[in-house]
Amino acid sequence: MALSVGIVGLPNVGKSTVFNALTAGKAEAANYPFCTIDPNVGVVPVPDDRLKRIEKHVKTQKVLPAIVEIVDIAGLVKGASQGEGLGNKFLANIRETNAVLMMVRCFDDPNVIHVAGSVDPMRDIDIIDLELALADVESAERRMKKAQGAAKTGSKEGKIELALAEKIYNHLQAGKAARSLDLTDDERKVMSTMGLLTAKPVLYCCNVGENDLPNGNQWSDQVKARAAREGAGVVILCGKVESELAELAPEDRAELLASYGLAEPALATLARECYRLLGLQSYFTAGEKEVRAWTIRKGATAPEAAGVIHTDFEKGFIRAQVYSLADLEQYGSEAAIKAAGKLRMEGKEYVVQDGDIMHFLFNV
Repeated sequence: MALSVGIVGLPNVGKSTVFNALTAGKAEAANYPFCTIDPNVGVVPVPDDRLKRIEKHVKTQKVLPAIVEIVDIAGLVKGASQGEGLGNKFLANIRETNAVLMMVRCFDDPNVIHVAGSVDPMRDIDIIDLELALADVESAERRMKKAQGAAKTGSKEGKIELALAEKIYNHLQAGKAARSLDLTDDERKVMSTMGLLTAKPVLYCCNVGENDLPNGNQWSDQVKARAAREGAGVVILCGKVESELAELAPEDRAELLASYGLAEPALATLARECYRLLGLQSYFTAGEKEVRAWTIRKGATAPEAAGVIHTDFEKGFIRAQVYSLADLEQYGSEAAIKAAGKLRMEGKEYVVQDGDIMHFLFNV
């Protein structure tokens, strides 16, 4: 399931440092604007302790976590919607992603220049929001003109689309993001075809100094308050520390983590939050060859979940055998679960739950 999160922010806020740490890259971000000209794409594992818990009871050759795709997008500058900096290319790169990870600078360092001359996360977020909204206003205007033509011919769909485009346009003009609009499911479907940047869900990532770990500082507190008002998530990290952790073998990280009061690298939290932001969840398959987390959208049915493994599984779906991790930990093996009558048979209508352990029966 190729859904991606785009890392967005002003130049020199730590996007590439965090991206390289996420993808265990060794390249260091250069200290000047536009250091990432083409978006880099990284595939990041989503840490999930349930895999280890399954592995305790199912002897297997390998363990495969779920993944999330992260795109490192070049730094935005004021005026991007009018073509400043990388302008349209930057906006097109965001348009191709499914969600936005907004990297906000919440650290002061005289050696790392800030494109606006000072640290002010609220101003930085406002700049980004404005550029995305201005681009969306243009998109809404284009859709309104197109719908006006269809509405004049008496098209019912054209009239509905025109009303929606006007609603979105007025909302944007009032300085509000498209994602905060109260819409019906049908309206949301139409809006999803408009490629609006402010319709994408947002996760804020506060890049703080190493002395501000683990809880952040007054700047990240401002971002937290803003995110709470918007119903968005926040992750606090220090790009420099995460880079150091990424260089270490997992077994060597404990001492460094403890010195900063961290239970795990903040990037683990970030990967899980990105997964949640995209509306994704995992189910598991567990056997001798592999224990694996498979990615599905929340609300997916059993045949849809089967189709993630192979399209033939969905086409020829008969039923799914399902049990829970709690059952596995209580009974110790799949055979014991079956003997206890806890192995469930689920049909085509079954909505898969996060953490289900499944086998599929199919006929092609």
